[in-house]
Amino acid sequence: MRIIAGAWRGRRLAAPSGERTRPTADRVRQALFDMLWHAPWGGRAVVDRASVLDAFAGTGALGLEALSRGAATASFIERDPAALAALRANVAACGAGARARVVAADATRPPPGDPCTLVFLDPPYGADLVVRAVAALAAAGWIAPRALILAELGREEARPALGELLVERAHGAARLAVWRDAG
Repeated sequence: MRIIAGAWRGRRLAAPSGERTRPTADRVRQALFDMLWHAPWGGRAVVDRASVLDAFAGTGALGLEALSRGAATASFIERDPAALAALRANVAACGAGARARVVAADATRPPPGDPCTLVFLDPPYGADLVVRAVAALAAAGWIAPRALILAELGREEARPALGELLVERAHGAARLAVWRDAG
């Protein structure tokens, strides 16, 4: 697994061993950022200088990819100790410490946070965590009004209703969905 584009292009990312963490595949991350940059509702400005939240962060690949491509800051929420260790190692390896905040917490019960304009959610498939996490993150102040919310879901999972659905695409076992927050 590596950073696809930007300042850290090609940098390899550490991942914990075992099956508890499922990093977003390079192909899927590339497809996600292509959608962001080339969609009529997107564009490079969506990522440039964005404040990013990577919830269920795992290795931090989504948030680090955004930082590599020009996002101003990224906050990472993760609760698994092995994933947190890999995440912290990846932030350090990229030299992203000044622009990154790692929060050891459950994304469905987050501490108060700063509003983010680009929100990535990559929870375990089949656990119906996206709606619960978005509600909890919004209540804790993590989601800015009109933020883009991007979720990776299992291909067979029901699509949650989170506001204006902008796009949905299948990629192998994954399905990507993008909404604009109604706030």
